[in-house]
Amino acid sequence: MKSREKQKASENIQMLFLFVLCYCITLCMTDLLRFDFCDIHIYEDYMIVIINEGLTVLPKHNNLLKEVVEVFFYKKDFVYITHRINSYAVDPTTYIETSKIKNLKGFAVVSKDFKAKSNAEIEKLFLHNKPFEIFHDLQDAVSWTRSILDH
Repeated sequence: MKSREKQKASENIQMLFLFVLCYCITLCMTDLLRFDFCDIHIYEDYMIVIINEGLTVLPKHNNLLKEVVEVFFYKKDFVYITHRINSYAVDPTTYIETSKIKNLKGFAVVSKDFKAKSNAEIEKLFLHNKPFEIFHDLQDAVSWTRSILDH
């Protein structure tokens, strides 16, 4: 095979791999919930939440979280992953109520933004008795979910 043909075959294999990977990730997701302030992607034992730009997350938002947990994770352990692709604020006292969700086994923040990661370090102080980690990459947070739930 000529060099150009090998390169083209390699590119085709990479594209096929990416397609299969995206398809598998989509299959694993059970539901997508859209609310006026966020989107929640529900998976078997974790959720990924994307909060809208410019919002301030307040303790009242925990009411919705509790309802989602009751419906999708009733008597089942799960991990909450917040994917901070938008800029928003969090009232750290929100985590006091979040800490009371018994089957919440871990909390992860995913962001590439230095300021968002710094804010998460402060927020971490308010989530009691739950593992709280900060990640640069979403896939790392999902892998961490496995380590939390497999214990």
